[in-house]
Amino acid sequence: MTQTTTSGQPVATPRGTRPAGPRRATLVAGLLLGLAAGLLVALVSVGVGARQVPLDQAWAALTAYVPGDIAHEAVRSRVPRTVLGLLVGASLGLAGALMQGLTRNPIADPGILGVNAGASMFVVLGIVVLGVTSPAAQVWFAFAGAAVAAVAVYWVASLGRGGPTPVKLALAGACITAALTSVITALLIMNTRAWDTFRFWQVGSVAGRSLDIVGTVLPYLVLGMLVALASGRVLNALSLGDDLARGLGQNVGRARGLAAVGVVLLCGGATAAAGPVAFVGLTVPHVARAITGPDYRWILPYSGLLGAVLVVLADVLGRIVAHPGQLQVGIVTAFIGAPVFIALVRRRKLAEL
Repeated sequence: MTQTTTSGQPVATPRGTRPAGPRRATLVAGLLLGLAAGLLVALVSVGVGARQVPLDQAWAALTAYVPGDIAHEAVRSRVPRTVLGLLVGASLGLAGALMQGLTRNPIADPGILGVNAGASMFVVLGIVVLGVTSPAAQVWFAFAGAAVAAVAVYWVASLGRGGPTPVKLALAGACITAALTSVITALLIMNTRAWDTFRFWQVGSVAGRSLDIVGTVLPYLVLGMLVALASGRVLNALSLGDDLARGLGQNVGRARGLAAVGVVLLCGGATAAAGPVAFVGLTVPHVARAITGPDYRWILPYSGLLGAVLVVLADVLGRIVAHPGQLQVGIVTAFIGAPVFIALVRRRKLAEL
C-alpha cells in the first residue's frame, strides 16, 4: 500500500492501509465513468460507417439480431473491428503505463523496447522469404518478432554491472530498433511487392480484421492485462529506486522480468493484430497520471480504459472524416495524440518516473 510525498512520489505504507475514503470513491467513480464511455463509443462504432445505423437500431441488432436485415448485417460486420479496437487500445494503454513505470522514462512507448521494430521485422521476413500475405498468418510472425526483440533488448541491457537498469533498457531498445529498421528498409527497397503488402499492416488499422484474429491474440492480451493490473504495487516500489525497492522486500530483477513479460504479451498481441498504432502507449498513461496521481494501482486500470476509448473513438472519427471511405486508426491516433502530448508537456513538467 502506498501514499504520496509532497514531491509526488509514492511511498510505502503499512500493508492493509487504504487511501482516504472520498479520494478512493472518486477514483472508483472515474473508473465506472470510463467504463460507461467505453460502452457508448463501442455502440457508436457499430452504428457508424458507409451505412449509418441509429443507436437504438444498433442496440437492437446486438441484442435481437435478425438475419437478413440490412441494418443488422451492417452492425454485425462492424463488431470485430470494435472488439479489436477495445482490446488493442486497452492493451497499448496498459503496456505504455507498464513501460513508463518499468523504465522510469516518461517518454517510453512500445518502440523503446524494440517491440514494434521486432514485429515489423518478422512480418517483412514472412512476406519476403515465405510469401505470407494473409493477415491471420502475419499475426504469428508479428507476435514472435515482438517477443524476440523484447527478449533481445532485455538480454543486452542485462549485460555488465547493475543488470537491466532503466537507462540501459532505453539505450538497448533504441539501438536494436535502429538496427532492425535499417534491415527492414533494405529488404523493402529490394522487394517492391513486399512493400505493397507490408504498408497496409504498418499503418496500424483495425479495419478488415476478423473474429479469428481477435480469437488468436485474445488469450495473450488477457494474460498480459492480468499481469499488468497485478504490477501496480511493484511499480510503486520501483519508482522509489532500486535500493529502496529492495529495502521494501521487492526482488527487483524478478519484478522487472515479470513486468517485461506483460509488456511483450500486450504489445506483441496488439501490434500483431492491428499493426503499430502510435501515441496510445505514450500519451494515455500521462492523462491517467494527471487524473489519479502517481499511484500505479490506479494509473494502470485508468490507462487501460482510456486507451480502449481512444482507439475506438479514433476509428469512428476516421470513418466520419473520410466518409464514405475511412482513415486508418493509426493515422487518427497520431493526429489526436501528438497535440495532446505537446499540451501535457507545455502545461506541466512531466513527472520524473
